[in-house]
Amino acid sequence: MAKTGLMTWLLYSTLFAALLLNSDAANANERKVHIVYMGDRPKGDFSAKATHHSMLTSVLGRSSSAQESLVYSYGNFNAFAAKLTAEEVEKFSEMDGVVRVIPNHILKLHTTRSWDFLGLSQSNVGAQLQGDVVIGLLDTGIWPEHESFNDQGLGAPPSKWKGTCQGANFTCNNKIIGGRYYNSENWYYEGDLKSPRDSEGHGTHTSSTAAGDRVPGASYYGLANGTARGGVPGARIAMYKVCWSFGCGAADILAAFDDAIADGVDIISVSLGSEFPVPYDVDPIAIGAFHAMKYGILTSSSAGNSGPWPYSVSNYAPWTLTVAASTIDRKFVAKAVLGNGQAFTGLSINSFELYGKTYPLIWGGDAANYSAGASQDLSKYCITGSMNSYKVEGKIVFCEVLWDGTGVLLANGVGTIMADDEITDFAFNYPLPATQISTSDGEKILDYIKTTENPIATILLGETLTDYMAPYVVSFSSRGPNPVTPDILKPDLTAPGVDILAAWSPIAPPSIDWEDPRSVDYNIISGTSMSCPHASGAAAYVKAAHPDWSPAAVKSALMTTATVVDPNKHEDLEFAYGSGQINPAQAIKPGLVYDANETDYISFLCKQGYNTTTVRLITGDNSSVCSSTLNGRAWDLNYPSFSLAVEDGKQIDGVFTRTVTNVGSANSTYTVQMYSPPEFSISVEPEVLSFSTIGEKKSFTVKVGGGFISQQKITSGAIIWTDELEQYRVRSPVVVYNVLPGYTFFPPQTSKFQKKPTTFHGPPTPSMHHKNGILGRN
Repeated sequence: MAKTGLMTWLLYSTLFAALLLNSDAANANERKVHIVYMGDRPKGDFSAKATHHSMLTSVLGRSSSAQESLVYSYGNFNAFAAKLTAEEVEKFSEMDGVVRVIPNHILKLHTTRSWDFLGLSQSNVGAQLQGDVVIGLLDTGIWPEHESFNDQGLGAPPSKWKGTCQGANFTCNNKIIGGRYYNSENWYYEGDLKSPRDSEGHGTHTSSTAAGDRVPGASYYGLANGTARGGVPGARIAMYKVCWSFGCGAADILAAFDDAIADGVDIISVSLGSEFPVPYDVDPIAIGAFHAMKYGILTSSSAGNSGPWPYSVSNYAPWTLTVAASTIDRKFVAKAVLGNGQAFTGLSINSFELYGKTYPLIWGGDAANYSAGASQDLSKYCITGSMNSYKVEGKIVFCEVLWDGTGVLLANGVGTIMADDEITDFAFNYPLPATQISTSDGEKILDYIKTTENPIATILLGETLTDYMAPYVVSFSSRGPNPVTPDILKPDLTAPGVDILAAWSPIAPPSIDWEDPRSVDYNIISGTSMSCPHASGAAAYVKAAHPDWSPAAVKSALMTTATVVDPNKHEDLEFAYGSGQINPAQAIKPGLVYDANETDYISFLCKQGYNTTTVRLITGDNSSVCSSTLNGRAWDLNYPSFSLAVEDGKQIDGVFTRTVTNVGSANSTYTVQMYSPPEFSISVEPEVLSFSTIGEKKSFTVKVGGGFISQQKITSGAIIWTDELEQYRVRSPVVVYNVLPGYTFFPPQTSKFQKKPTTFHGPPTPSMHHKNGILGRN
């Protein structure tokens, strides 16, 4: 079974991984990888490996068994990964000092035009300080020989760098300065490479989006032709390969965070996540990102591809930057032309040229593979294996659902026209001539087939159109509210994630067919996996300009300067786009920032139900104290946005405290403007903030009030601080919405042992989006 970096392979790998992980939990003697998590690294002289080996020996009984069991001994936080039986897991979970024993969850992976669309033109991106910024990516690897990663004009890596290049047949340069790979399960399938080298395409794509060099004349078979580049082409790249054909292991993710912190990265980019909500203390990305934050490293993460359903957003910890996916001002289409002259425009990244030649046109329902057990009701969807090759060969097939094209291709068809209204805002590339039209146009084509003696058609080469409606958040992008902390608005912002051209691994299939034999240097794909590296590149751009800023300050700058997205295009408002679309050029001069540190996040965790003992074990700091055992709201966390979750039947009433730090002009005065809908009011005290020095801090209170509400969907307003010269505009959204009684916060689970959730989180595929897909799910 071949594979692709983004699309249909997730269906099969998801099922395979699920079967493999759950094949027989009843076998108590079967050893499976678990993470034994004890929190932060203790102060003073501490040998992590020796301590962890000793703990394993005490449980397993022999030193040799402990050595064989140990997979990783993490250095920057007190944890290790080991292969344990169910009985051994129970022993560790009852051991003093152990916070959690976490199964090795398997998580899933979640540009010529996009940076210009964001206003970051090529004239902006040449900052000399970019060479001191290192972006670490947790992904599928990277193809180091790709022209997007040439190191021409780059000097030696920054002196702070302590990373390495690992594995055979993988060489770093002054662009890719680090490469590591991790596979705690030791699962390798056909095509997997035991090195940081990328066989999926995904990691090469995200790396070049964030920090790829300028490459003129890049395209996908002539489509999206232009200069491909990352947001910070002068920055360095370090790849931490944690994702394989089966997914991304939690133990590997934590090991990669551990190494990235020690290596000296400045930004961590994570285009993967869990599909279902889990508490912060069992989420490997939240845990790793917390420790990265302590070392001054911002983690940029994808919001997920489970939209447009509410509460579907992932990577929702307040110390991470959570990125939704939105469109840019171009889209790809391909026309289907019938023998009677009718032409229908459909979504498709069609790289195949039929040169106007027409072919017999057949309805899939007339080509059922009865010998394989198919019927007309199945073959009309052109599902793989359902097609009769005797009837399909040499023809274009009309199908009544969006599929990956393999059903027609394997039956020796020439091309496919698919009618489907499920996906209308992004396109796929296929292994044969194909286009996706509307169902109403599909009815016209089916009528033509049934009323014409010899129906014929052709499919034209793909073309690029201007999308004047952009930007808008794409349908697959996961939505808020925050499923764990309703008082923290997620996602934080949005970035381009639709039809993005970027570098690709030459051994990865270029279409959604795993067995597509073609090789390309660039590919056009969609996902929050694509929007995340845009935000990572933007964060690196800000970090290059302000190397001493904290992760929270960089995040605040990106959020408060974001371009406001048109609310009329989004029923779910900020639950779709957060603070707005990133504006990197403006983010380097935000005027004011909402800063936060470890102490602030500890206070937040205490109010979310963590106690002093648990917090101390997580932080490794005995001065951390939860002064109250009462659960509370997160309204005083110094966050750049405001979210008020109101229980059904309760009154709108919230008081938020915030502190801003002056990073603009030394002598400046800011005045606040407030915008709110009729449903609620906003007041700010004081309404004027005066600063005399850079770095000076000022606090203010925001009160949100209104009547009693029930079953109220999201409504939103904003507060905007503007200086007297109107050089700076610091905007924060304010959202109000209803939740069920008792759902204003979600305390962590108290059990030390967490059962393994179903953590499959993948990018969009045709069959995942359609209810009629055999393997489809949402």
